[in-house]
Amino acid sequence: MEVSPESSRLRVLRRLVVALLVVMIAGTVVITTVITIRALRLESPPVFPDSIAIPEGHVITAVTRGTDWIAVVTNQDRILVFDPTGQELRQSIEIEP
Repeated sequence: MEVSPESSRLRVLRRLVVALLVVMIAGTVVITTVITIRALRLESPPVFPDSIAIPEGHVITAVTRGTDWIAVVTNQDRILVFDPTGQELRQSIEIEP
């Protein structure tokens, strides 16, 4: 029996489709595994003190935390850097326009 060129092309196409299917399944498994591993390693969110001793007349507009400091941006265009307890002002930086 003679094999026609169409059937050999069809066989190659079928193998390519199966290979693509296997690669897509493997990729989905890898991506799901990586996302799961990263989600399990997430650290707890940073802890902020209950109160921060900002100077009179300032209103907090943003807060961020470093390893051993807390920075507060106020409505008077100042960045106030506090100790981790939020009670001792370490530095005051004026934001210039």
